[in-house]
Amino acid sequence: MNKTSLIFKHEFWHTTRRVGFIILTLSLPVLVLLGIGIFHIVSGITKPPAEVTRIGYVDQAGGFAQFTTQGNITLVQFDTPEAATQALIQKNIKEYFVIPPDFISTGIIKRYTMQKEMVLPATTKTAITNFLSSNLLAEKVSPSVIARIETPLNLVTTTLNATGAVAAKQGGPADLIIPGIFGLLLALSLISSSTYVLQGLGEEKKSRLMEILLSSVSTRQLISGKVLGIGVAGLAQVVIWVISIPLLLSLASSSIGGFLSTIQIPPNLLVLGVAYFILGYLIFAVLAAGVAAISTTVQEGQGIAGIFTLFAVAPFWFYSLIFAFPNSPVWIVFSIFPFSAPVLVMLRLGMLGVPVWQLIASIVVMVLSIVGGMLLVAKLLRAYLLMYGKRPGLRVIVRSLRSG
Repeated sequence: MNKTSLIFKHEFWHTTRRVGFIILTLSLPVLVLLGIGIFHIVSGITKPPAEVTRIGYVDQAGGFAQFTTQGNITLVQFDTPEAATQALIQKNIKEYFVIPPDFISTGIIKRYTMQKEMVLPATTKTAITNFLSSNLLAEKVSPSVIARIETPLNLVTTTLNATGAVAAKQGGPADLIIPGIFGLLLALSLISSSTYVLQGLGEEKKSRLMEILLSSVSTRQLISGKVLGIGVAGLAQVVIWVISIPLLLSLASSSIGGFLSTIQIPPNLLVLGVAYFILGYLIFAVLAAGVAAISTTVQEGQGIAGIFTLFAVAPFWFYSLIFAFPNSPVWIVFSIFPFSAPVLVMLRLGMLGVPVWQLIASIVVMVLSIVGGMLLVAKLLRAYLLMYGKRPGLRVIVRSLRSG
C-alpha cells in the first residue's frame, strides 16, 4: 500500500505540473474573463446615434399617410413612381415601394431597390407591415388595439409537476447552456486525463523504466497508483472549473446582464457531474492502460485510444438531434453505454431531464465495466507490459485473456 501511495503522489504532482494541464485548467476562467473584458471595452466605446433610414413609397390606393415613423425607419411619400425612382438614384432614399390601387384585394406590394439581396431585411419588412396595418386600422380601432395587432403574442409558459403545482425547474436557455458547458468540460478532462495515463505508461515502457519499476512493485500497485494519481489531478481540474463557473457567471451577469443573470447551477448537476467524471475517467483510464500494454509506441497507442475517446465527444456531433428527440431510444441506449454515458447524460439533463432508472442503469453499467475492465487489463498488463517490438494481434490478445 505504501508503494501505491508513492506512485500516486508522484503521478499527481507530475501531472499537475504539466504545462498542458495548467493551460487547460486555467483556459476556462481566463477565456471568460477575457470575454467580459472585451465586452466592457466594446461597450465603453461611444456608439454613434442610430442612423435613420429613409424609405420612399407611392400611395396609389389612397389612405396611407399616417404612421410614417417606424423605429429608425422614416417613410417618405412620393406622388409618382418616377419621382421615387429619381430620389433612389440620387440616394435620397434607400429604397421605395408602391401600394397599387388593388392592394386591399390582392395584398401585393411592389418594392424597388438598387442593392442585391438574398432576402428582405427583417427590420424593413416589419416597418412596412406595421405601416400598412396601422393605416388600415386607423380611425377604426384604438391605438392600443393597433399596437396589440402589430405584436399579438407575448407567450409565458409555466411548467407544472405531477401534482399540478408549479414546478421548481421551469426550463429556459440556462437549462440547456449549463449542461452543455459541463458536458464539454467533462469530455475535455476525460480525454486529457486518460491520455496522461497512456503517455505515462508508454514512455516508461519505451525507456525500459517499466522493467525497473516492476522489479520493486507489483502490476496492480503500479496501475492503481498511476490511475488514482492522474485521476485525482483530473478531479482537481474539474473542481476548479465547478467552483469558478458560479463566480464567473455572477461576474458576467453583473457586467453583461440579460439571461445570464437568471442562470443558476442546480446542486444535483454538480453532484452528477463529479460522479460521472470519476466513473468516466476510470473507464477511459483502464482502457488507456490496456492500450498502452499492447502498443509498441506512444503514438501507436494514441491512435488506438483515439478511436474510443471519440465516444466522449460524439454526442456533440448529434446535438441538434438530441435536442429535437431527447427521449429517443437511441439516446437512452447510449446514455447507458459506458463510453458515451458521461457526456450524453450531462447534455440530456438540460433538456427534458433523465429518468432516475436510466441514471441508475447508467451508473451500474459503468461500475461493472470498470470492474470487468480492470480484470481484463490486469491480464494484458502482466502479459504485454514488458513486451517490445511488434504489437500482438487480436487473436493473440483474446488467447492471452482466456489463458490468463
